[in-house]
Amino acid sequence: MLRSFLFVPSDSERKLVKGEGSGADVLLLDLEDAVAEERLPLARGLAREYLAAHPDRSRMQLWVRTNAPSTPKALADLAAITAGAPDGVLLPKVRSADELVRIDHCLSALEAREGLQPGSIRIMPIATETPAAVFNLGTFPGSTSRLWGMTWGAEDLSAAVGASTNLDEKGELDFTYRLARSICLLAAVAAEVEPIDTVFLNFRDLGGLHREAQAARRAGFTGKLAIHPNQIETINRAFTPAPEEIEYAKRVLEAFASGAGTVGLDGKMLDMPHLKQARRVLASAGLLRRSSGGNGEFN
Repeated sequence: MLRSFLFVPSDSERKLVKGEGSGADVLLLDLEDAVAEERLPLARGLAREYLAAHPDRSRMQLWVRTNAPSTPKALADLAAITAGAPDGVLLPKVRSADELVRIDHCLSALEAREGLQPGSIRIMPIATETPAAVFNLGTFPGSTSRLWGMTWGAEDLSAAVGASTNLDEKGELDFTYRLARSICLLAAVAAEVEPIDTVFLNFRDLGGLHREAQAARRAGFTGKLAIHPNQIETINRAFTPAPEEIEYAKRVLEAFASGAGTVGLDGKMLDMPHLKQARRVLASAGLLRRSSGGNGEFN
């Protein structure tokens, strides 16, 4: 289960080393916003070297945020870093499923060039950074078997629409950006991939981060992007089921073990949505093992 994704500038060896000790599930080597144009060739080389020097990804996966697929820089990014066998690529400012298909084809050719297993590099788009993308999210399901997850962003979208801010008078996300978030969540679930929540910008406000991460998990998101190592512990904790949740989920599975479609538990009637939720809790805790009967059994 990948809960936390930490952005690290690919042109900073110091920050790459610091990111290693953060406890993040995924280190995102950034070739886009965190890197100045003139340092991009250096950043690509450092990213490739870092990937190659860390072949063991059992503790932490290594992904790369490339430049936007609509720019020539994206292909140059992919050509430079594929030799390091990243676990995945985060694609910013995606506009449509057609761009995902083009990146899929590029990765297939580059994997063949580098002798990598076909399809081993996964894709996650930042799917709401352009107005066009919000209208095209329904086309993402089935576009490529590489699609692992979908995430969203409000900063670039507000700039694209010409807004002075993406917040309302109460300091909360304005309706346009809450709508984009919800559509991204629904599109990810429709595509049967992971919905990942966006960054929390105030890295000193861990209380606010905790509340936002818990709300994201309640909504259905399974992980969150991070911009600072200090955010990782809070994110990991928010997206890890509590012991009481795990115990209740086990009891729900046991209650449905007879194969009944509706059961009673603690004075409440439960049906299939409750069983699905229990399975999700146990799967996110790494405890669920699917059985041939479909009800699942836990380790």
